[in-house]
Amino acid sequence: MRHADTVDVAVVGFPGTPRHPKTLAVRPPDGRVALSQRLTTALASVVGLRLVPQAGRAFTKASDSYTPAVGDVVMEVVAGTTRHAVVTVTRLR
Repeated sequence: MRHADTVDVAVVGFPGTPRHPKTLAVRPPDGRVALSQRLTTALASVVGLRLVPQAGRAFTKASDSYTPAVGDVVMEVVAGTTRHAVVTVTRLR
């Protein structure tokens, strides 16, 4: 039985600074917004170049805040399929 799936997700925001985000707020196919695990320095610097921050703050269902972002940034992630699933970013698409 698999407990994680590799999927492509849209990036909808980030905590941290636009050029060096700590994690990413992503929208998996199920429609919820989740925060990823902490990004590596190399991945954060590559993704940070493509993030366009928007004014204000947004919140996940778990009340985690993030800066909303727009654009067509798509990431490949490993998303757990259990109740408290962990989202780990693997690469930029």
